[in-house]
Amino acid sequence: MPRSSKRKQKALELLSRLEQLYPDATCSLNYETPVQLLVATILSAQCTDERVNLVTPALFAQFPNAALMAGAEREEIETLVRSTGFYRNKAKHIQQACHKIVTDFGGEVPQQMELLLTLPGVARKTANVVLAHAFGINAGVTVDTHVKRLTNRLGLTKHQEPVKIERDLMGLIPQADWENWSIRLIYHGRAVCMARKPSCDSCTLVDLCPSAGQGVPQHSKKSSKRKQN
Repeated sequence: MPRSSKRKQKALELLSRLEQLYPDATCSLNYETPVQLLVATILSAQCTDERVNLVTPALFAQFPNAALMAGAEREEIETLVRSTGFYRNKAKHIQQACHKIVTDFGGEVPQQMELLLTLPGVARKTANVVLAHAFGINAGVTVDTHVKRLTNRLGLTKHQEPVKIERDLMGLIPQADWENWSIRLIYHGRAVCMARKPSCDSCTLVDLCPSAGQGVPQHSKKSSKRKQN
């Protein structure tokens, strides 16, 4: 069997096992509207979803839509999101993105990848999350730090750049499962395949993982200074 076919077969087996392990896995961010999901996802860069969920209730209570967020005093947003880290840049991107949503898209988050990518602070990771969970559109594979780490350890890609990892995964996983794959892999990365001390002894994917028992690969020891949005 060609190497590419074996890798695809392994990816499908991993997908099946992850679905059994995490049948109820879904987006961990709390939101009520596409705009709120967009804002929460921007805030999640280099921050846990749990921390974001502590911050957003007050933020969304005060600024529940794009128009109010765009018209707010920047300092008010900064104060509300401060504990998520990098709060000045995040507040700036949130406000600029909301302003563009109001002026260019009638106050509604666009449902096309190419349009979402025109919003300040939005790269493919954020766009994929919003499209999948707000609109049910699988336009790509969400690649965060967990997906990057695990797909390298599992031997599904050799790339470090999120866009290249996404391209590899889109060729291995059926489109209908692109977001399911990411969410479940994120759950597994949080619970079992951690960055510093992966629990290989308790991992049910161990027979499919070429990195099992070999310690943490060198690339996962290096912390990225910037997380893809």
